[in-house]
Order: sequence, then structure tokens, then C-alpha cells
Amino acid sequence: MHADLVFHGGSVFSGGVLSTDSVAVRSRRIVGVGDVRDLVGPETEIVDIKGRLLLPGFQDAHIHAVMGGVELGQCDLTGTTDLAEYQRRIGDFAAANPDAEWIVGGGWAMESFEGGVPRREQLDQVVKDRPVYLLNRDHHAAWVNTRALELAGITRDTPDPASGRIDRDEHGEPVGALQEGAMDLVSVPATTAEERYAGLLRAQRLLHAFGITAWQDAMVCATNGYDDISDAYLRAAETGTLTATVVGALWWDRDRGAEQIAELEAKRGAFTVGRLRCDSVKMMLDGIAENFTAAMTEPYRDSCGCVTANRGLSFIDPELLPAYVSELDLKGFQPHFHALGDQAVRNALDAVEAARRANGPSDNRPHLAHLQVVHPQDVPRFGELGATANMQPYWASHEPQMDDLTIPFLDPALAGWQYPFGDLARAGARLAGGSDWPVSTPDPLQGIHVAVNRVHHGEDYEGFLPEQALTLAAALTAYTEGSAFVNRLDDTGRIRPGFRADLVVLDRDIFAAPAAEIGDARVALTFVDGTAAYEG
Repeated sequence: MHADLVFHGGSVFSGGVLSTDSVAVRSRRIVGVGDVRDLVGPETEIVDIKGRLLLPGFQDAHIHAVMGGVELGQCDLTGTTDLAEYQRRIGDFAAANPDAEWIVGGGWAMESFEGGVPRREQLDQVVKDRPVYLLNRDHHAAWVNTRALELAGITRDTPDPASGRIDRDEHGEPVGALQEGAMDLVSVPATTAEERYAGLLRAQRLLHAFGITAWQDAMVCATNGYDDISDAYLRAAETGTLTATVVGALWWDRDRGAEQIAELEAKRGAFTVGRLRCDSVKMMLDGIAENFTAAMTEPYRDSCGCVTANRGLSFIDPELLPAYVSELDLKGFQPHFHALGDQAVRNALDAVEAARRANGPSDNRPHLAHLQVVHPQDVPRFGELGATANMQPYWASHEPQMDDLTIPFLDPALAGWQYPFGDLARAGARLAGGSDWPVSTPDPLQGIHVAVNRVHHGEDYEGFLPEQALTLAAALTAYTEGSAFVNRLDDTGRIRPGFRADLVVLDRDIFAAPAAEIGDARVALTFVDGTAAYEG
């Protein structure tokens, strides 16, 4: 039987190895690698790579695809850090949507504002008659105007919630920035089912254009003030419009305990349909470093460099976490942790270790996402416990948010332990790649560029902790084989006979160019199950 497709004439990367093999595909699967001339027939389509690079399809191990797709249709502030440009876009969006009761969107950067804190007056200048609610690019804070504060009843007398902070001026008045759980104080109208479904399809087109053939959505069936986007995935899976393979990480309600596990089991069954499988559980352990809510082993500094009493927040009680994770593991769930500060990382690893002691070895493949700060004592534990390091390498670079809003406020030792991907790899940890889009670009090639260079493509900053850089082969493996492992898609992530024909052709061979040019590359072709999903 002849192949449907044959790729030849370029380089092939798979499993850490670069070759010049040809690759044959039949009936959605790879059927030959190497000399495949005997599989070529009169109906075989020949794809000449022309010296470019063929890869397994990229997979994103931590993304918010529906959220990102919805935001593409809202007031978009990404791609700039200029306050005047923010205001222009907000004003233009409000003018173009005169019937919108709320102006919502996001993408602003903390570096755009003094101290990282935006002001309501800056929004009032362009929109006064309607409430404005704009998430920052990290999605851990909201910028609101005076009208939004009034509708929410937020005044100087409103106490901070336990899980967040209302930023205030010297008189105690709210300034227009809400951190973490304080965002829940504003009742923003929920997106509609149609908006969520349209957002998913919009996101899927974009992600296929970036060579992404599968992903893990890190917030399905959300609570705690976040939109539940599960209906969009279920509709797409049931109707066949979901062309990617998606793992849904079911949200752990941080205001509840083990009683929710039975509900998670029911959701796992209800939301495992077609190309959708929901057997991961997302546990958000802490916040982010820039607003001092990431959980750290050492206290934050203040603006004068003095030690404070603040070590960040733990959204799930560390004393209870091991029991929760042990029961989830026993039920066959994959723990997926948001662990950004080194205390949160340690808490997650302690919980995984407790599950191993309680239940013995399992194939549930726990993974820790973000890993901004990892204590050196905990680096070898990833390999020892079989916990995957789920990287978002695009963040591992000098930029104003790092240099002005993070490093000065961290304990000096902690500041030197940021994004230690090189140390993790050398210690035997399995690495997976993700973006956390819409927090940052979903383009894997931009993440890979930073993983290798420790600087954003096109920037002239000094490399950030360059000893933590990865080789190109290691970074590509993380975004292919590593993420496929996390997603438990064991017939993807490599180019070998019997595996799915989820494949990507780049517009060049990035192994043949300097590392500083990785970010110049673009995806030329994306195939899902041997069918073209994107042609650039």
C-alpha cells in the first residue's frame, strides 16, 4: 500500500536527533521514516521540504486558548507599553462599540505605569460614561475606571479580600488597580456561549498557524471568578470543529476542599469527548512575583530594599495540599500546578512526594508550570519524583518588568534562581514547553528563541542568567516530545512509524543558522493527522 504523503528534501528533527530522512504518511499515521521510495505510488503527494526543517507538531503544555481567542475580539492592548497608545486604543474601541455596556479587554504591561500600578484617572480621560475593566498581560490584575469602582461599591472602606489587594493612594482611596482576588469584587458581565465558541475557533486558527497541533488548556470548568469556557470545548468536540487534540485541566476551586473531587470525576466523564480529554486538574498555588503574591521562601523587599513581612500568598493550604493531591492521584487525575515562587514549587513537590508514598508509582505525570523561582535544593527532586518542569521560557529575559518590578523586590538569592531550565535539564528533569497565552505570545518559536538565548528576539538586552540556557535540541524536544508526554499523547511528539502525522514544516532549517536568528523563523505548513491545517 502506497503512502498518501511523502516529505523529503530537507532536515528532520525528532527525539533530539537531526537527520535527512524522508517521511511517509498513510491514513493519518506515519508509516515510514528513512528510505521510503517503495511507499511512493502514482497517487502519493510529494512534499519537497526544499532544505527546510520538518518537526513533530508543537504542543503547548499550558495555555488558555479560549480566553486568548475571546480577547482577540475585545479591546486589545498587547504589543505596546505606551500609555498614550493604550488610551488611543481604548477610546477607539469604545467609539466603535457604542452599544457595549462595558469596555473589556486587556494586555497592558505593568512596566507602563509608575510602580507597576495603573490609575483610574488615566481611563476616565477616555471613557467616563461606561465601566472599563482591562486585565494586565499576566491576568493577575485589573485596571478599572471610576465608573467600574462605583458600580462595584469599592471605596476606601472596602477591605482587601484574603486572596488579593485593592491598590490605594496615600489617603486610602482605591486608585483603579485590583490585584488577584480583588478582581472578583467587580462583576463584569460574563462572556456568552457564542463568544466563547467563536473565541475557541479563532484561537485554533492562530495556534495551527504557529504549528501547534495539541495543547493543554489550564482552566476548564473554572470558578473563583474566572469564566467557565468548558462549553466551547464540548461544542467543538461534539460537532467535529475541534481539529486540535486538547487536554482540559479541570479547575480546582481554591475555596473548597476534597469534597469537590467527586464532582471532578463527573466532569472528567462529561468533558471527555472526541478530541477532548479532561483528566488533568489545575491547582493554582500562588500568584506572581510582580505584585508580590508569588509564594517565596524568603520575604520580599520594599522600594527601599528593606525586608518586609510578606512572603506572598498560598491559595491552597500547604498543610492540606498533600492529601488533596494523593486522592487525585489515586483517582487517576494528573496534577497540574501553577507554582511560580520557590515556596509554591516546594509545596507542589512535597504534595507529589506524599502521593508517591501513599499510592506508589503511577503514570499520572504531574507537572509544575511557570517555575520562576526554584530553590536549588528542589531542582533534583523533579527527576527523582517524575514531576515535569512545565516551562514558559518567553519570560526568562531581561525586560523592564523583570529588571524594575521583580529583581529589586526579591531576596538576592532568589533573584539568581529564576527560570533555572539549564539546571533542571542537567539534573535529569523532563522539560515541557508552554506559553500561558494570552499572558504571552503563543508562538513556540519565540519561546524557543528565549530558551536558547535568554533574551527576546530582536532585543539587545544582556542574556538573563545565561548559564540556564538550553540547547536548541533540548528546547525543541520540550515543545514536542516533552509536552506530548505531559499531555499523555504517547503517539505524538516524535516522527516514527505508527505515530500520528501531526507535523510542522518551518520556512528554514534553524539548525543551520546562528542561534540569534531562531526567532526569525516562521511556520510554513502544519499538518494534523496528515491533513493540512495551515499553509503559510
